[in-house]
Amino acid sequence: MRRQIAFLSVAACAGLLAGCVEQRYVVTTDPPGAVVVRNGQPLGQSPVDDHFVYYGSYHFTIILDGYETLQVDQDITTPWYEYFPLDFFSENAIPWMIRDVRRFHYKLEPRRMVNTTELLKQAENLRNRGISIRPPDNNPPPP
Repeated sequence: MRRQIAFLSVAACAGLLAGCVEQRYVVTTDPPGAVVVRNGQPLGQSPVDDHFVYYGSYHFTIILDGYETLQVDQDITTPWYEYFPLDFFSENAIPWMIRDVRRFHYKLEPRRMVNTTELLKQAENLRNRGISIRPPDNNPPPP
């Protein structure tokens, strides 16, 4: 009976000492309401938050009508308490939760209006350059 009580006491203490690291990021945009896509998976409209499992690089695509689509490779650096062997203690032995929240803010640029006459002029110049290029000779010179 004493062994069972001692075992339950040790198990309860171990359960209370178990720590945890919560890893999250928050993406905000200016203007708000842009659709945020992380690594090809839509997250929702900004401001949006989500959890992450590993530290490293994430690819965000931010889309809003009337604004240029923004492609961002965001690096999330590893904090000091997540390096080996400290990570074991920060995730298992510390008796409180560590919250690692990263905040990313992106400013969207208004979509540029295309001047159609300038675009047609550039296309005509490109066409003329293409016409002026000769095809290669099929008969190379003898060595």
